[in-house]
Amino acid sequence: MLLLFSLQFCSITRFVFRVKTDGMSFYRLVGHDWCIIKLGIQGIIRGFDVDISYFMGDYAPRMSIQAANLEEDKQPEIPQRGVRMGAAATPEEFEAVAELKSDDWNYLVPMTELKPGKPASSHNYFAVNSQERWSHIRLNIFPDGGIARLRVYGMGQKDWTATDPKEPFDLVAIAHGGTCVGYSNAHFGHPNNMIGVGKARSMADGWETARRLDRPPVLENDENGVLLVPGSEWAVFRLAHPGVITQIEIDTTYFKGNSPDSCKLDGCILTTQEEEDMIKQKWELPGQKWKPLLPVTKLSADESHLFHSLTLELQDVITHARLTITPDGGVSRLRLKGFPSSICLLRPRERPTMRFSVKVGFRANL
Repeated sequence: MLLLFSLQFCSITRFVFRVKTDGMSFYRLVGHDWCIIKLGIQGIIRGFDVDISYFMGDYAPRMSIQAANLEEDKQPEIPQRGVRMGAAATPEEFEAVAELKSDDWNYLVPMTELKPGKPASSHNYFAVNSQERWSHIRLNIFPDGGIARLRVYGMGQKDWTATDPKEPFDLVAIAHGGTCVGYSNAHFGHPNNMIGVGKARSMADGWETARRLDRPPVLENDENGVLLVPGSEWAVFRLAHPGVITQIEIDTTYFKGNSPDSCKLDGCILTTQEEEDMIKQKWELPGQKWKPLLPVTKLSADESHLFHSLTLELQDVITHARLTITPDGGVSRLRLKGFPSSICLLRPRERPTMRFSVKVGFRANL
């Protein structure tokens, strides 16, 4: 998953930007240069890609990266630079950014030499071994030079302690920490696209499967108007937090001639070991494990569908959800709104994935 970010402040101390470049470049002056970036999605950082492509004679020879987790209501008001280039930061900008105390932020990547590769492909990758949640990073370059692209990879993570217990949240959103852990087909688009940020921009921003070849020569409907076909496609998601799903949104926007005929949604609770076993077994999970959240339901093309979950009465806590579409096609967005459970099943692990553990007696209550 890519952690999107927006450029909040460029430290332009004793230098000015060079112009006519598709990247970030600084003039060679005293000191070293740096910029502070606010992540578009707060979460756990797994790695960086510092790309110096096309900066063959003027790339930054060394760099380091620091990070911090800043509370939204405690951040100073920093003037927006906009597209202004060719000028150093103003005293007012420096005064505002000094309140961030970025010199003292944690180092995720120490000072490291950047290595140029091919002119059109000079990527420098850095893995990060940290379980902490971050909101801002500081990129330092030593002493100056250019960087074409900086990409920050990781997993979104919501601060669940700050959520309103009376308001439902999207428990599967990628920005909150949800992720796809298995699927049957992703020929035109990965299922993770469905739980992305905001509304879909096009069909390419959703999940779309290939056409199934086991469709009968002549298609027929049942008494409810649902296609009678033998096969289906599915995608399994690990929720960002175990909880009770109360509202389901399945959006087929942009899919006009290739939307699914119908769908259903099921949920279950799995431990970490069970999830790992299911991944190895390609999710051949016993049928009794899955609990229905939405029965087989007819879908319309290019439309957002809102449904109430069956768990409104069952009040079942789940950790995973499976969307099944029949026979194939595309879905632009999946939203599973509900309430985090009072029993937290999440626990950190050393490897860069999330684990679940179940408290004693919890399984007996399902």
